[in-house]
Amino acid sequence: MALARPAASSLRAAPPSRVRALRAPAHAALDCDRRSGSKSNYESLDATASLINHWLKHEIPDNSAGGDPEQVVIAIEVPRGAVVETLVERGFHVFAINPKQLDRFRDRYTVAGAKDDRRDAFVLGDSLRTDQHCFRRVRLDDPLVIQLRELSRVDEDLMREGNQLTNRLRELLHRFYAQTLPLCPAADEPWLWALLELAPSPSVGRCLRPQRVQRLLREHRIRRLRAEEVVAALRAPALSVAPGVVEAATEHIALLLPRLRLVHTQRQRCGARIEALLDDLQAAQDEDEEQGEHRDVEILRSLPGVGRVVAATVLAEASGALAERDYHGLRALAGIAPITKQSGKHRTVLMRHACNGRLRNALYHWARVAAMCDPPSKTYYAALRQRGHSHGRALRSIADRLLRILIAMLNSGTLFDSSKACPPQLRVLSEKVA
Repeated sequence: MALARPAASSLRAAPPSRVRALRAPAHAALDCDRRSGSKSNYESLDATASLINHWLKHEIPDNSAGGDPEQVVIAIEVPRGAVVETLVERGFHVFAINPKQLDRFRDRYTVAGAKDDRRDAFVLGDSLRTDQHCFRRVRLDDPLVIQLRELSRVDEDLMREGNQLTNRLRELLHRFYAQTLPLCPAADEPWLWALLELAPSPSVGRCLRPQRVQRLLREHRIRRLRAEEVVAALRAPALSVAPGVVEAATEHIALLLPRLRLVHTQRQRCGARIEALLDDLQAAQDEDEEQGEHRDVEILRSLPGVGRVVAATVLAEASGALAERDYHGLRALAGIAPITKQSGKHRTVLMRHACNGRLRNALYHWARVAAMCDPPSKTYYAALRQRGHSHGRALRSIADRLLRILIAMLNSGTLFDSSKACPPQLRVLSEKVA
């Protein structure tokens, strides 16, 4: 972490006289002259709450900007956490830098690979002094956006955990009870779990009455299957397995089903809470007209292909880029912008892998659904595929187009209008391909 004191009028105005650097979070502190870069007053800190609070309360006001936190600029590698939030709340100007960028800045002072906390603190401070444009300003998000981000990530974790549990259940059924899998191939529906509790083994399943199966299907509102079909599947010949396999797998399934129900219930509650937060963000526009992100919710949800998960992920993971209407930053953060490598006559364009994985996944599904439901996106996808683009590249191009539309709508403050969604150049492209 590095600290500098800017002028009162602007962060890019007259430079401060002193720079203070902290290798983070709160590991090593360093003072250096703002203009010459000479180092002084090095100290080592323990990353405990009491010492950090003491350092923020006494050391920074005494040695930096005459005690005014508004006149202190801080650079840090990790743009999140209690230390960062405390600094922003106290009024400091916090900037973040990617650790890879810091590693490149370190090569300015040594190419031997030497690395320690004191050196890194000086590199952070001097980089903030000379290359502030390489840092990203850290701002606290709206409290509702913070809750939305946490719940969207919890929902993703629950989905991953549910998939793991259903895969385990499916493998156990393959082992001795394969006749139940045609009824629900993914083994991820609650009615199948209830059926396995009623008939945990093939021998019990053969004795299950159609009336009990009919009542179970009615309770879970399953209409695609009839009770006779389920009973016929349960009475089909079972696989021959070694003695003890059925008993072992049955006990394993009995332990697995409560966990599956718990994850399923928690994900339903999480989804309902995410929907409520989106509604709260959208409704907050009526109370505070100056908060642009509240209007952003309504605009984003008006686009084709945007559902609860996509809207929550985009708002949570790209809140800064959306607030700044930064189209190029948004497409780079989502992995939509390609990487170009050129040297002499050799030029290669590659897919971007350094991005936010959650945002990339959300835009993939956004583009996939739009290509199926939105006529202009569907036409654009067909044209790109006929030009030789792969499925993934075509979806990235659709996502790029949707991001352009989103930023234009955010700048104009208008909702999506399907009658204006197909530009003339897209029609010309489709005609050329046809």
